[in-house]
Amino acid sequence: MSEQNLSHWADQTAEKIIRERGVLEDGSRREVFTCASGITPSGTVHIGNFREIISVDLVARALRRRGENVRFIYSWDDYDVFRKVPLNMPDPEILEKYLRFPITMVPDTTGRDSSYARHHEVDVESVLPVVGIHPEFLYQAERYRSGMYAEGIRTALNSREKIKECLNHFRDDRHKIPPEEEYWPVSVFCSACNKDTTQIEAWDGEWTVSYSCSCGHKESADIRSLPGIKLGWRVDWPMRWEKEQVVFEPAGKDHHSQGGSFDTAKLVAGEIYNWQAPVSFRYDFIGIKGTPGKMSSSKGKVIDLNDVLRVYQPEVVRYLFAGTRPNTEFVISFDLDVIKIYEDYDKTERIAFGLEKAKNESVFEKERRIWELSQIDDGNLPSVASYQIPFRHLCNLLQINGGDVDAVMASLPGLEDSQRDRLRTRAECAWYWISECAPGEFRFSLRNPSDPDSMEIAGFAGPELNIASCILKTVIPHVDELDEKELSTRIYAAAENCGVTPKELFVVVYRILIGKDQGPRLANFFKTIGKSRLEKIFSYYVQ
Repeated sequence: MSEQNLSHWADQTAEKIIRERGVLEDGSRREVFTCASGITPSGTVHIGNFREIISVDLVARALRRRGENVRFIYSWDDYDVFRKVPLNMPDPEILEKYLRFPITMVPDTTGRDSSYARHHEVDVESVLPVVGIHPEFLYQAERYRSGMYAEGIRTALNSREKIKECLNHFRDDRHKIPPEEEYWPVSVFCSACNKDTTQIEAWDGEWTVSYSCSCGHKESADIRSLPGIKLGWRVDWPMRWEKEQVVFEPAGKDHHSQGGSFDTAKLVAGEIYNWQAPVSFRYDFIGIKGTPGKMSSSKGKVIDLNDVLRVYQPEVVRYLFAGTRPNTEFVISFDLDVIKIYEDYDKTERIAFGLEKAKNESVFEKERRIWELSQIDDGNLPSVASYQIPFRHLCNLLQINGGDVDAVMASLPGLEDSQRDRLRTRAECAWYWISECAPGEFRFSLRNPSDPDSMEIAGFAGPELNIASCILKTVIPHVDELDEKELSTRIYAAAENCGVTPKELFVVVYRILIGKDQGPRLANFFKTIGKSRLEKIFSYYVQ
């Protein structure tokens, strides 16, 4: 692969993975590259969490492009403890009763799914295919309960002092586990009350662990059949790296801080499980325009992938991440920035298809690769570009047509069948954005002469009627035949003929059309509305 083909960070990471982990100790080629991601479904999986998922997907695609066999696993850590009730969950008083239970045993208070954990899992699993992501989902509660990790747990229990050294390695003296303190790398959900309010009492060095619970229950059990036993996450993480043979997994900047959890897990992986920690990189936080601080599922302050897909078509959602290096913090906007983001994506697509010339070959290669990674089906890229209609103009067309997507699409010349689905999705996103997110000054509704109530204009009298009449007689008859520049000249001439300034004329015209003092560029707006509809609107005021 040429250097130009390595201009994208996903390809650079894939190359690093192959270089560092492509050959096994016996000299043979690695047959499967396992790439991992995962999260605790403790609340809504927000768009910040999605950054890890799509980062792995992009690298997995880059590996497959190089002909490698890739296993992309996504672990639901649904055997973690339920510590806090998020603010956006219904019936919090019911959920409060399940604090300290494993998340998989907490009920779904919406009544939709089998558990609280499953509710959040389904929300993610159902939407990821929309953006072309298809991981293999692993459910950790199921795997722990089955005894799959018994050997890894036994290894940890027999290596307690060594693990303690690993955990203390990066800690200052104030935060180290004291030498005299007994350390246990596991916790147990009580067989009697299901809570993790337990204390390990003894380990026999073989398979039997003894524990007591604050509820009064005591038990000695074989870890191969004890469903409630679980490793602490700083040991669980490296244990699963070895179990799943993971060679790539990114982590957030909090985990990747110097001496942080990734560094500790790396030590445990090598010292306890004889596994080289996966290739990794740090990804940064994502903000929401106008919302301070990072998102938090536990606080209920979240925007999820479904929310973003209501405004951005799937390719543009992927573009936001494919076009930004993972270690760069950025915000997802729902204000007027939406227009620019769509314009940026369209420019990238035009460059990719040679419809717009790139500055140089290097820029072309990079933009083409970003576009490829932004597409939903990596194995079946579109053969033609999307229908190139500026997003702002599409919004104007939708508002002129009251949100009728079919009417807008029918009005567009040269729309190919292969472009229809992408355009429809974009139009539906645009209409949602206009209706729910766009600032008030951007929105408008074209007056409808068949609805007299919508046509009333307060204070509309002689001077305004004179302007309306002048526009109807001298401008509107030529709307369809003149280009935008010629039409603009005629509008300015109309203002002079009426003895008013252009600004005064514009105010009257916009009030007639949309009931506001300003709106889209007038000449272009006239041409978009068309002669026939303009005549009907202006004629209402000129009898």
